[in-house]
Amino acid sequence: MEKYIKQDKPFVVPTTDGKLIEEHFGNGTVKSPISIARMVAPPHWEEPFQTPEFDEYTLIFRGKKQVIIDGKKIILEAGESLLVKAGTRVKYANPFDEEVEYVAICNPAFDFNKVNREE
Repeated sequence: MEKYIKQDKPFVVPTTDGKLIEEHFGNGTVKSPISIARMVAPPHWEEPFQTPEFDEYTLIFRGKKQVIIDGKKIILEAGESLLVKAGTRVKYANPFDEEVEYVAICNPAFDFNKVNREE
């Protein structure tokens, strides 16, 4: 039995919105009870509101990311982090003029069928 797994070939999740998603651990790559992904979102990117069935942690490395929860806008900057609990209606966006790079950790692992995005 292996005592560690070094991930040097993350799964690049196909997207149509210009966002780079490199999943290191989770359902798309090395199976794991949590998912860990590096994200790079372009300027003026946004997702629809969603109500995920998992906790999502975000840690910003560069740029800024906007999170809307219960009508409140939260701006995360480099070095800041946020935990959004499962069952929370949330919207993630980058309304700024520079890209944002961050890591997202989902517990349990991200599952598109459990993100519950609004159309």
